[in-house]
Amino acid sequence: MAIHKVIEVLSQSEKSWEDAAQRAVADAGKTVDNIRSIWVKNFEAVVKDNKIVEYRVNANLTFEVKP
Repeated sequence: MAIHKVIEVLSQSEKSWEDAAQRAVADAGKTVDNIRSIWVKNFEAVVKDNKIVEYRVNANLTFEVKP
């Protein structure tokens, strides 16, 4: 039986929400092994001069814990 752990992460991108989610996985992967899934809970954007200048995601990452 595998044991899984869930962590909450925040990430941002100037390109898109998809890029922000990918960055969340890539950045977390630097310190966490065996990431299995991402669940994006919230989307947010920063607007300046009527343009989106930053995309943000709040996500849960699930990874397998090895004994």
